[in-house]
Amino acid sequence: MARALLCALAGAAIGAAAARAAYTVFTRRLTHTDEKIVDASGELVAAPGGGLRDAATWTRTNHRGEPITLLEGPAFALGASAAAALTPGLPPRVRLAALLAGAGSGALGGYDDLWGTTSAKGFKGHLSALAKGEVTSGAVKILGIGATGLAAAALVSRGPADALVNGAIVAGGANLANLFDLRPGRAIKVGLLAGLPLLAAGLFEHDARAAALAAVPLGAAAALLPEDLGERAMLGDAGANALGALLGLAAVTRLGRPGRYALLGTVAVLTAASEKVSFTKVIAGNPVLNRIDMLGRRPVA
Repeated sequence: MARALLCALAGAAIGAAAARAAYTVFTRRLTHTDEKIVDASGELVAAPGGGLRDAATWTRTNHRGEPITLLEGPAFALGASAAAALTPGLPPRVRLAALLAGAGSGALGGYDDLWGTTSAKGFKGHLSALAKGEVTSGAVKILGIGATGLAAAALVSRGPADALVNGAIVAGGANLANLFDLRPGRAIKVGLLAGLPLLAAGLFEHDARAAALAAVPLGAAAALLPEDLGERAMLGDAGANALGALLGLAAVTRLGRPGRYALLGTVAVLTAASEKVSFTKVIAGNPVLNRIDMLGRRPVA
């Protein structure tokens, strides 16, 4: 257990440090300024302290109608990917799988964050548009994350059938995590609640690989949770997709076949339910879930 614990602590610490460092660099580079400079139309162009031209690109409006940055997402994806590359206890194939799952889903999520359209919504909406010949940014992301999830799963699976199930879990986890990123801290809290049992199982079974793989995204997510709860930043597609994919990968390397089938069924049911049911309304209507959801957040207006 000592080795598993040390690897888990290293993974969590490296993930946290890398995610915080990336977030600090991204936000300072895009927003630090001594004097605001605008063009003739009033659009922000640059600043002596660090180039603000791209700051608005990463700014969105949250559920309160307030501006919020999406830079938390790239910071998480980069930090977790760096931790996967550096954390001890991970075999080369598992390390490469984590890089594919985290960086791949993060990059595709970032693409949808920046260039996504609202012409179609939801898993069903994007696939329906694709069936009609319309290639939406969401469809590109769905297909891309499916491909990177399958590639990552193939590195840790025993045979094609196993890889298909594991790839569906990794890709499905990436999509499901994104469905919870609608309120401050929610996606990270869901990720922590899902990932901590995997971490505990790895430690209990003296499995350094499983413990480290679960600890990496948990450390990176926990380090960025204050920014998320404070409504200064949000994961967006880039961060939520990377978080879900990495936790999905941790799950398929830890669970046996029955557990993986049960997990895949759960992910499929929740994804299908999201097309008809509002997770926000369900959470708000349940006292226990609502209390967890509101923990650390500003009061609802």
